[in-house]
Amino acid sequence: MTEQQNIPAKEVAESAEKIAKRPKRVNKKKVCMFCADRSKVIDYKDVVTLKRFVTEKGKIVPRRQTGTCAMHQREITVAVKRARNVALLPFRGE
Repeated sequence: MTEQQNIPAKEVAESAEKIAKRPKRVNKKKVCMFCADRSKVIDYKDVVTLKRFVTEKGKIVPRRQTGTCAMHQREITVAVKRARNVALLPFRGE
């Protein structure tokens, strides 16, 4: 017999109740900062803005973490790659 079969039914019911009582997380929808503020423009020369979308290791941060929309995430990706090519951003982090 396995260990799972030896667990009393009372313990199983108690653990199920604990799981059911946990509050559910409600994820707040992130808003694209470029859609919210139309005056902001994605430019490869704006290194300060682009650094927010790159990790310490030099990887581009995904949409689900930054909250940008698909259109602006593609623009950010192109801008980061251009900034790397002109040596404004490093290809690898330190």
